[in-house]
Amino acid sequence: MSVHSILVVDDEILTLSNLKKALEREKYEVYLAETGEKALEMIDIYKPSLVLLDLMLPGISGIEVLRRIKERGGETIVIMMTAYEILEKAVEAMKIGAYDYLLKPFKINELKNTIRRALETLSLRIRVQEHVKSEKGRYYFGKIVSVSRKMREAIETAQRIAQVDKTTVLILGESGTGKELLAKAIHYHSPRADKAIVEINCAAIPDNLMESELFGYEAGAFTDAKKRKIGLLERADEGTVFFDEIGDMSLNIQAKLLRVLEEETFMRLGGDKKIKIDIRVIAATNRDLFQASKEGTFRPDLFYRLNVVPIRIPPLRERKEDIIPLALHFIQELNLELKRSFKGISKEAAVALENYPWPGNVRELRNVIERIMSLYLSDEIQMRHLPFEIKNYVKSHEEKVIEDLIGENHFLTLEELEKRYIKKVLLHTQNNKTQAAKILGIHPASLFRKLKAAQ
Repeated sequence: MSVHSILVVDDEILTLSNLKKALEREKYEVYLAETGEKALEMIDIYKPSLVLLDLMLPGISGIEVLRRIKERGGETIVIMMTAYEILEKAVEAMKIGAYDYLLKPFKINELKNTIRRALETLSLRIRVQEHVKSEKGRYYFGKIVSVSRKMREAIETAQRIAQVDKTTVLILGESGTGKELLAKAIHYHSPRADKAIVEINCAAIPDNLMESELFGYEAGAFTDAKKRKIGLLERADEGTVFFDEIGDMSLNIQAKLLRVLEEETFMRLGGDKKIKIDIRVIAATNRDLFQASKEGTFRPDLFYRLNVVPIRIPPLRERKEDIIPLALHFIQELNLELKRSFKGISKEAAVALENYPWPGNVRELRNVIERIMSLYLSDEIQMRHLPFEIKNYVKSHEEKVIEDLIGENHFLTLEELEKRYIKKVLLHTQNNKTQAAKILGIHPASLFRKLKAAQ
């Protein structure tokens, strides 16, 4: 357990001596300063957890010392010491950022209790900061694996909007594309990062419970309401609310949520007092809310209220160039988790992974990689390791490609088949011969010779 350090600042030598003895008996590390100037020097050197600061000092005043401590930032807590006749100065100090004040002469037990409470507050604040730092690392934008243009555009939009404090974000995308990951990255890189992010899965909470979960209730609001319950929206005050699968929210709750977003107030069930909240809303859905609003299953006014900054995460089949980088990223993660030593993916298996349509998106890809690494001991993922559905899809896909090239019951010479296949690949690459040669597995010079011979 680390020892807290305390700097005592007072121009009375006897006071300094008495406080040093009393605090050292409590196992604190104690430093002393007789002036504000000396105190600021010692803060820079020793970085104490807490400063006991007298208001009346020779040279710069205690108020000025407090102001400079707060300007420097950091987590040092300041408790002011003052005589009754200058109590108004202590009130001013509280406004600047002092934790508390003690009126001289004070009892040692009063001092000990105030210091204990202050250091508990400091410990809590540090734990919150450590959590935020950890979550920022976990949900860091740079850790979202992507090389495709579409995904990079989505991430860049998210990075820009994260810095804007209250703007509502609507994340659109199929199941498994990473909507929750992006929502948390936005929160942990926003000005609200040190406040709560409250996640509400609209598909998982039954409609008859959603209202009490969101708004809470007062004791006696209904039969089983034995005591007051604080709702999820109230818990998120000054932070972020993430409504996952908001397209599954009932029309009744949609209307009540819209009122909250517009008025920034609500009432608990059974309550008569309006509660003001300050929240940022991030919503996500795999449904087409515009179409749902036309069909009457989603309120148009709520859709437009949420659709301030829409971010669409493309499905994995639309960003094939991300498949292998993602797979390699998961291999690296799972090597640590599963104590394996996979180094990569064979060329044949990589082609199969790239050509599979991934209906479950990134979540399905990670599950497949985890399944393979759990079942096999190898240095690379090979074709034989792939699940049946991927191998079967590749086989069917290859048969279809050949059928498309030669037609049913119509056979070609190898030379003619090669010409047609090269033509199809060039069409796919928009006549980019370097890329076509890469797909064909030949040197660009060889492709140029074949094209020249075919003329």
